[in-house]
Amino acid sequence: MALSVRPRRSVLYMPGSNARAMEKAATLPTDAVILDLEDAVAPEAKETARAQVCAMVKSRPFGKREVIIRVNGLDTPWGHDDMEQASLAGPDAVLVPKVSTAGDVAHANQHLGSAPQSIALWLMIETPTSIFHLEEIAAAGGRLACFVMGTNDLVKEMRGQHTPGRDGLMAALSLSVMAARAHGLAVLDGVYNEISNAKGFEDVCVQGRAIGFEGKTLIHPSQIETCNRVFSPDKEEVARARAILAAFALPENKGKGAISLDGRMVELLHAEIARQTVALAEAIDALHAS
Repeated sequence: MALSVRPRRSVLYMPGSNARAMEKAATLPTDAVILDLEDAVAPEAKETARAQVCAMVKSRPFGKREVIIRVNGLDTPWGHDDMEQASLAGPDAVLVPKVSTAGDVAHANQHLGSAPQSIALWLMIETPTSIFHLEEIAAAGGRLACFVMGTNDLVKEMRGQHTPGRDGLMAALSLSVMAARAHGLAVLDGVYNEISNAKGFEDVCVQGRAIGFEGKTLIHPSQIETCNRVFSPDKEEVARARAILAAFALPENKGKGAISLDGRMVELLHAEIARQTVALAEAIDALHAS
């Protein structure tokens, strides 16, 4: 059975108040774009940005890239109108910030009630309260499809510090991945602030993939290439995955829970990982095919 996989290796934030930046996003090799009405937009520019973003989304310039609108919090003066207009624009998803409880998820789902079913709900995980309610948030259902880590806000609220190894964030990152996976959700790592530190960025991408994230949110186009590479299975991984699937498909291995392949024991769980690897590689090829 074929798996349905959508690559989300690189997910680039673009300020909704900058029309030129949004147009540029349509030419970049990012898997998805988040058109931002929240942090990247000053209060006096909120309504103009909303109109610009919704018009851009309606014009469908982004090709196969996934398009997400990040609205302002539903407890702000702009949040409700953002949700209404975003629903009419028809993005792939609406990203809601500052979600801390299952009640917040229900509120967001309610606002999307009359929107086309194709519009998913994504949530920012960026408050200490949300970490203590991850299970109920992930289980809230409705249109919920993805967690996005708001690591800058988490560090601020914890009164912590950004460190190269993200020591203070590790519990929150790991718990968020586990809650998401327990309920079949996608989950994306937070941004990396030091745009000029290429080595540091690659290190946190490698760390994020090891934790279980399928991709990372980005603040600059220069980060896309590294992010895509780290979160993609390499040729050797794909070849190994195909060999595992082929071995389990042999008549003599039908019904077996474990087999020997190239001198190593391979179990059914490795076959499941192999199916995911092959599906992701094929989806990446399809996304960026001309």
